[in-house]
Amino acid sequence: MKEELDYVVENNSKKQLAYSEDGLQIRASQGHSIKIDLGYEAVTPPEFLFHGTATRFLESIKETGLDKQNRHHVHLSSNQEPTNSVGKRYGKLTLLITKSKEIQEAGHEFFVSENQVWLTDNVPIEFIQFV
Repeated sequence: MKEELDYVVENNSKKQLAYSEDGLQIRASQGHSIKIDLGYEAVTPPEFLFHGTATRFLESIKETGLDKQNRHHVHLSSNQEPTNSVGKRYGKLTLLITKSKEIQEAGHEFFVSENQVWLTDNVPIEFIQFV
């Protein structure tokens, strides 16, 4: 059984799963919708980060920005490739560029998960470029 769990954690294509420090529990690297302490330290983001979404969500995003909604954080990426596959899952892809450095300077914290997904609570509309 332990070998099977090790295989799932190690071979998940998106590296979304991780063991706890003591190795007794498995959790999603970004926490998703379960309220837990991920234990990540705040870090300085790159100047820009990407977010892929479906065009059907654009109207809402243009009103409120990117909000974590029922998830633990907004998920961002330092490159476009993962955001393209995520956005396509929900419909026609739209790429958003976030001015992450400016967001941090405005007082928002950023974290990086074990699988290199950037996390923040929200991205206000004034920091989003629509591509």
